[in-house]
Amino acid sequence: MKGRTDQEIFWAGEFGSQYTNRNDHRDLVAANTSLFAQALRGIPLDSVLEIGANIGQNLLALRTLYPEIQTSAVEINELAARRLVERVPGVQVEISSIDESQLKGQFDLVLSKGVLIHLTPDSLQETYRRISRWSSRFVLFAEYYNPTPIEISYRGHEDKLFKRDFAGEFLAVNQEFRLRDYGFIYRGDQAHPLDDTTWFLMERPR
Repeated sequence: MKGRTDQEIFWAGEFGSQYTNRNDHRDLVAANTSLFAQALRGIPLDSVLEIGANIGQNLLALRTLYPEIQTSAVEINELAARRLVERVPGVQVEISSIDESQLKGQFDLVLSKGVLIHLTPDSLQETYRRISRWSSRFVLFAEYYNPTPIEISYRGHEDKLFKRDFAGEFLAVNQEFRLRDYGFIYRGDQAHPLDDTTWFLMERPR
């Protein structure tokens, strides 16, 4: 097995735990519920896998919209994974990096929200292939978008935050998927602000 990347070590360690503590507030659930209601409108879902689920703010939002949905997660930080189990009853969690995951099976939806931006670019192609294998129908990315790849300094750290066209790259690698919808969430939204985020919903047609 290959060693972990600098980014994986970074998020599994103390900085990842600090991130968990810094983002442990409930108002994110309402904002995420609004985002998912827009992105997933009219779509029935029975199961979801979130990569990089942290403490479960996104999964709790999905539970608001889909009370019976089966939730699974891959999370690299142990502190976040423990809190995730406490917050989301019945969630199945694998404490692992995405590349190291041994998770089997498929899910109606595979979700990445604010996770792909923190992965080493060299790992993205394999991540896209794994996401495709895990998804029986839908993939939702909600990430920072840029038409060409760029690196951004992140809280004083270099090589830890990247913007690019994640959805376009995913579709190029997994041509059985098509783009179903996309949209933008603005940090200045009066009701449900989030960081400026572009979401893309992709579907494997039946």
